[in-house]
Amino acid sequence: MCNKRLGIRTDLALEACEMLKAEEKNIADGVKSVSKKRNGIEISCVEIYNENGAKVVGKPVGRYVTVETSKLRENDAETKENVIKETADMLAMLVKPDKYKNILVAGLGNRFITPDSLGPKVVSKILVTRHIKDTLPDSIDENVASVAAIAPGVMGITGIETGEILSGIIDRIKPDLLIAIDALAARKFSRINSVIQIADSGISPGAGVGNRRMTLDRDSLGIPVIAIGVPTVVDAATLVNDTMDRILGEMAAASKDKAFYDMLDSIDAEERYRLINDLLTPYAENMFVTPKEVDAVIDRLADIISNAINIAIHPALTVEDINRYV
Repeated sequence: MCNKRLGIRTDLALEACEMLKAEEKNIADGVKSVSKKRNGIEISCVEIYNENGAKVVGKPVGRYVTVETSKLRENDAETKENVIKETADMLAMLVKPDKYKNILVAGLGNRFITPDSLGPKVVSKILVTRHIKDTLPDSIDENVASVAAIAPGVMGITGIETGEILSGIIDRIKPDLLIAIDALAARKFSRINSVIQIADSGISPGAGVGNRRMTLDRDSLGIPVIAIGVPTVVDAATLVNDTMDRILGEMAAASKDKAFYDMLDSIDAEERYRLINDLLTPYAENMFVTPKEVDAVIDRLADIISNAINIAIHPALTVEDINRYV
């Protein structure tokens, strides 16, 4: 999504709140934000609980939990296990496995474009059980959820809105809950592939790259929607804007006369972003940037998120049980 107040594109509620604080905007009415650190992992929760908060932050009413560590981009086994556990714990608070027994998992995105392939790759690792529960009910523990999974593709390939596909499936199989996984866009390049966001407010497929589609939420689909996403791209204008902030900071610190740099830094954030965007057009219009190691990172993130989902929705199974069947 693009934060309308600040003019900068981000799908992370945490970043939207950070930008408001940087602009000295009041986010106290309708928004609560808390964070903690455990095992080197930053866990933050932004709760938007009324329409005023939704308007200020630019996100729907709901809870937005982020699990963040820069080591997500690295092939670190200990970090991977810790992130899986933390993500599963946060997800279980929203999924409520004792309440939702029939779950549909949807992997959104284009499997042929690496930064957008997170959703389909997660779905390929989900432990699906609906077919077993329906055909061999005596062979599976009643505490194991009935799970179906689908990667509906993108409208540019199918010609069908993702929301229309999922709506038809939901009408047919009647799940209690939809878990949707999608790639997101971030405000800061440092957060690319290093943050997992879990939200209970639904999701708008393609919004991160400016292709807003039918919103997937309780109002449109008739069931609760949990959205899980990782920012895999940042748009060019945002990257340049972020780089300018750092350059001005460094130059101001090294200069004896800071007045000039303070003047540049005082330019309204929305105005500066618009200026950069205009200067980049048409040379970098609609350009999004992602790290060169994105292939390996996406595979690793898909493994982390799929394991977290499997653990959260199948609490009766051990990790060993899940790995045996996936």
